[in-house]
Amino acid sequence: MNDIEKYEFDRLGYVVIPNLLTPAQVASLVPVVDELEEHALAHVDQQPRKMGGWGLETHRNPERGYHVHGEQAEGKTIIIEDFWNADPAFDFLIDLPGTMEYVNAVVRGRPTINNSEIRIRYRGNQSHSHGSGARPNNHKYRYNYDGESIDCMMVRMVYFIHDVSNEQGAFSVVPGTHKSAIESPYENDPDTEPGTIGLEVKAGDGVFFTEALRHGGLTNHSDQVRKTLHVGYGPNWMLSQNISTMDEPQYIVASTRARLSEGRRNFFRSWPENP
Repeated sequence: MNDIEKYEFDRLGYVVIPNLLTPAQVASLVPVVDELEEHALAHVDQQPRKMGGWGLETHRNPERGYHVHGEQAEGKTIIIEDFWNADPAFDFLIDLPGTMEYVNAVVRGRPTINNSEIRIRYRGNQSHSHGSGARPNNHKYRYNYDGESIDCMMVRMVYFIHDVSNEQGAFSVVPGTHKSAIESPYENDPDTEPGTIGLEVKAGDGVFFTEALRHGGLTNHSDQVRKTLHVGYGPNWMLSQNISTMDEPQYIVASTRARLSEGRRNFFRSWPENP
């Protein structure tokens, strides 16, 4: 993260990173995401079930180790969490050097992964706007600059494996709201909320942002199924922030842990340190 990017991240709450993934990396992810979508859709309503955060029920797949909820329909989405367990093709994203440059610049100490999801948004789907800096009682979302450096809690990298325009449901942000001390007075519709902008991207681009920023996703008015991979990082005392395992230890099955290097396993090892 260079000085300009640090300034823009502090000013806006996000940065867009062109060509974060190589064409070969994008090409390797596309068929794996497509296959996992097909598998998840065939099992999303099956047992076993698990009650996750915010009262949402998810399916924990015993064969592939992921969690999933949602449906394939007009205006709907499915979210596949803990995708690391499903296929080793995702492993390189755990500690992707380009991503870690940004994470290490704003997260102090040893970072761990607290969020991992594939979001698949069908025609008509919208991701409601949520978040902002006006959450002082929730330490997990804190954003701070102490005069020397940025100090973030939850941050997230979104990877794009195909082009996404505003018409196709671009990721949306309200720039600068990570520093707001006042709750948004608007409804949570990113298509109409004043100040909201869509971030149009190309395949291989990334968007890095603080979870203190108000964000969402514009309505997908196209026939393109919008598929993105999200990986969230934070201090190593923070537990899982996935919907299915909210504030529980990160869900990594034994076979995944066995194949990962010690360095990569450490990204899923949280210690209960005092924040």
